Amino acid sequence: MLVAVLLVFLGLAAYGAGAADDLDLARWSAPGTESVRAGERLRDDFRTGNPNLAVLVTARDGDVDSPSSRRAARALAAEVTQAPGVTDVTSYWDTHSAALRSRNGSRALILARLEGSATATRARLSTLAPKLTRTTAALDVQVGGQEEISRQVGEQARSDFLRAGAFALPVVLLLLVLVYRRTVAALLTVAVGLLSVLGTLAGLRLLARFTEVSTFAANLALVLGLGLGVDYGLFVINRYREERAAGHAHHDAVVWATRTAGRTVVFSGVTVAVSLCSLAVFPFFFLRSFAYAGVMVVLTAVAGAVFFLPAALGRWGRRVERPAAPASGFWHRTAMHALRRPLLAGGGVLTMLMVAALPLLGLRFGLPDERALPQGTSSRTTAEITHREFAAEPTDTVQVVLGESADTRAYAAALSLLPGVYQVDAPGGAYRDGQRTAAPGQDRLTAPEGHSRLAVIPTQQAMDGDVPSFVDRIRKTPSPAPALVGGYPGETTDFRATLLRRLPYAIGIVLAATFGILFLMTNSVLLPIKATALNLLSLSVMFGCLVWVFQNGHLSGTLGFTATGSIEPSIPVLMFCVAYGLSMDYEVFLLARIKEEHDRTGDTMRAVGEGIRRSAPLITAAAGILALSFLSYVGSGVVFLKQLGLGTALTILVDATLIRLVLLPLAMRLAGRANWWSPRMLRRLQIREARAPADEPPRSTCDHRAR
Repeated sequence: MLVAVLLVFLGLAAYGAGAADDLDLARWSAPGTESVRAGERLRDDFRTGNPNLAVLVTARDGDVDSPSSRRAARALAAEVTQAPGVTDVTSYWDTHSAALRSRNGSRALILARLEGSATATRARLSTLAPKLTRTTAALDVQVGGQEEISRQVGEQARSDFLRAGAFALPVVLLLLVLVYRRTVAALLTVAVGLLSVLGTLAGLRLLARFTEVSTFAANLALVLGLGLGVDYGLFVINRYREERAAGHAHHDAVVWATRTAGRTVVFSGVTVAVSLCSLAVFPFFFLRSFAYAGVMVVLTAVAGAVFFLPAALGRWGRRVERPAAPASGFWHRTAMHALRRPLLAGGGVLTMLMVAALPLLGLRFGLPDERALPQGTSSRTTAEITHREFAAEPTDTVQVVLGESADTRAYAAALSLLPGVYQVDAPGGAYRDGQRTAAPGQDRLTAPEGHSRLAVIPTQQAMDGDVPSFVDRIRKTPSPAPALVGGYPGETTDFRATLLRRLPYAIGIVLAATFGILFLMTNSVLLPIKATALNLLSLSVMFGCLVWVFQNGHLSGTLGFTATGSIEPSIPVLMFCVAYGLSMDYEVFLLARIKEEHDRTGDTMRAVGEGIRRSAPLITAAAGILALSFLSYVGSGVVFLKQLGLGTALTILVDATLIRLVLLPLAMRLAGRANWWSPRMLRRLQIREARAPADEPPRSTCDHRAR
């Protein structure tokens, strides 16, 4: 077994090392929505689409209309037109549109459309953007736009992945040595985590041959694979130590550690996998990729814990042994003290957690922008200059595609009167404040089939406000023919609407599945209900932290990010599924041990105390190491990864301490015998643990395995 695992490990390392090059980048669009259909019509009928590349031109003489500036800028626009993948270029010096000129006339924009997938487009930009960025005698040129922002986010995420791995791995190994007091035990546990990470990366690379897989899935694979591998390794090795301390032979201790702790690991893994699988209900490969990664992480971590570790313990088990834990400890004394005063202790902890969760009431969902990147990043700087010095936001143009030939004059005039609209470009002219103004170059707004489109250019204030309401006003304006409203604002609006519409299904799957799994493990109806309620409480603390820190901007200077006043909705959804699964991870470990003791003694109070005594130190150590793995992303340059790292780490720590080791025992103390009730017709569904063989030698009084 060990030789086979070594060969598999080397193969996974060789294949998984190239995973990042085969994974894909995503856009903020929802398949089948109105904005996506509008984009398809723009591409097929007009050979254009969202202007996803912005070239910001600054005249060295301070006047973009001077002869030298005009001559150099037109040459630059021609160069952009000849670039690979560019299908449409709009330049201020061709259209003389006021939307493309800064208020003081020192800067102007060249907008371009790069056709292709997000991955292909950003690969071209990695060459094109540095080439276009320059300073000449006449011009200063900077590159921005949505695709350039997204490209730099992807590059930053890849860099953060490598940095997080370089930080987390040695620190985790050092902490494990301190926990185990045995180097071999720490190395075996880290080996399980590395096996999970490399197995997941290899699996993602293989899956990418058949479907799209997001590059961000690799970031989750690193922290989750290392964390779960450590968790599962800790519980199996600790159980082996207990079996040896109880007087069992080396071989028997390995077998029974795998039967007991291994069974719990399988239940825990299924719980985490189901929570992450719920992300598959969303029609975005960005979120689906996290579901793929979650399932692969669980499969590889569980396989490492129940196949590799028993074989390794069979070979090196005597080198991980250590005397059993003392009969009491900090968490055991704390829990016992709380159990003697359940209302006082429970009320205090509950009040503290509810206060921490209060900021959740002010949660506001918003759309992503350049502030996801660190200050000073080139694409962010370009976007900030545009926001500050231009009256309009032409890179966020709302595209309106009419399904048949129609007179658009009245329609364009009506759209130009809507709040937040700077200008409407229509066939034959541009409209501002209901009035037509001459604007050359509008022939591109008409397709050969006679169909037409309008470009609704928003003001800067509109993009800083409620973008979905702005798009909704455009969609509700009566049109002379069937109209499809798209563009980047339309795509992000439809993305958010689709996400929130599918969210109840994801939550329902998570709650129902984890309830069923816990019932099969405990044969109790009340325990899964209490576990769900406590999990939701810990998650509310996480979301309260998310609002207080990242939405409202507290600690923004310390953590190095810029608050936007809102939260992009896909990240809380991802965090809910990840954190819920990990919270249930510790729930499973603690409840399994408590139930084992209850089956042996029939005494709930004694079972709770002994379960905490045996599990609490281990749960605290595992939670601390897993939280540290996620905290490695707090230093990320991407705000999304900061949110995932800090929020998940906080949830793990709160859940493994205040929730699992204070509130859960208190709830069981108050419920008494009702903890173990279940309808007679459902009792046969329980998956029972294997029993000890009849010829098993007598065990010492410190034995606590179920009989």
